[in-house]
Amino acid sequence: MYSVIFRMIILRMPPEFAHHFAVTGFRFAWPVLRIARALRLLPSPHRAGATHAMGITFPGPLGLAAGMDKNAEAVRGFAATGFSFVEVGTVTAKGQPGNERPRSWRELDIEGLRNQMGFNNEGADAVARRLQRLRSGRSGRSVIIGVNIGKTKVTEPADAPTDYAYSARVLAPYADFLVVNVSSPNTPGLRDLQATEQLRPILAKVRAAADEATGFADMDNTAGGKRVPVLVKIAPDLSDGDIDAVADLALELGLDGIVATNTTVAHDRGPGGLSGPPLLGRALAVVGRLRKRVGPDMTIMGVGGIATLDDARAMLDAGATLLQAYTAFVYRGPSWPARMNAALTRR
Repeated sequence: MYSVIFRMIILRMPPEFAHHFAVTGFRFAWPVLRIARALRLLPSPHRAGATHAMGITFPGPLGLAAGMDKNAEAVRGFAATGFSFVEVGTVTAKGQPGNERPRSWRELDIEGLRNQMGFNNEGADAVARRLQRLRSGRSGRSVIIGVNIGKTKVTEPADAPTDYAYSARVLAPYADFLVVNVSSPNTPGLRDLQATEQLRPILAKVRAAADEATGFADMDNTAGGKRVPVLVKIAPDLSDGDIDAVADLALELGLDGIVATNTTVAHDRGPGGLSGPPLLGRALAVVGRLRKRVGPDMTIMGVGGIATLDDARAMLDAGATLLQAYTAFVYRGPSWPARMNAALTRR
């Protein structure tokens, strides 16, 4: 059914319009999707296969990657499809329009997507207000939500720690975890922040800002606040030596995890970062290298090219604790996350 809708309707829309159309649809369709889950029209994950990571119990390993719901508009809808968690964003300290259009393309021959969006979003304050409203209701509180934060385009690299810290401070009270995005290829100079000497103060300030915002302000937690896990998201195009350096820094700072990987610029299809099946091989290699470097305890979210059950299992076998997807969801439809999590938790 979805394949017909995809060919006859979605492919007739420009990619960015289709994206907004989908977000709007899931924003309003979440009650219908929840009824479908209750009627077992969509499978549920098996309880015995739940994943425990970062102090959180995830019903299944597969969640929605950042980029789909940039402004936290349709969190309940995406969760109702069967994703075990939803990562919203990327959110920047100040709202910004992103890069000029066209900035989104389909690569149909490889079931991939290519984008040069440039962190278009409403800004941390607007997203925080929306998350606050979402968390005020029972249905919103039940969703595991990650918030992906990035650098505002006009912010100078030297001021990046303060920029990231502002977003962390505003958004941490409503997040189950934060992801520091220094790996998008579509904001000038952003990937340079993956260098450890620039990354260290960003991560340190984000950690401090999140703890301050949630009342977890000291090692003894005398205020009784909530500690929000902090992860860093890296690019697949890093050298092996740079991957090791980021892993070592994550261990040094006591980060909760690493998200690997973002889109790749190692392609010849035009501007922007490419996602989808061609990314899988490198993502598996990065996840495997990270796992060997950080040991068994740190959370690694494997993302990049997961489209089939075999892909997902390969990522888990490589060392991923949790999984994320985006592109396959676009190509395979709203029942895909539930089917994947049901199969993975049956393992």
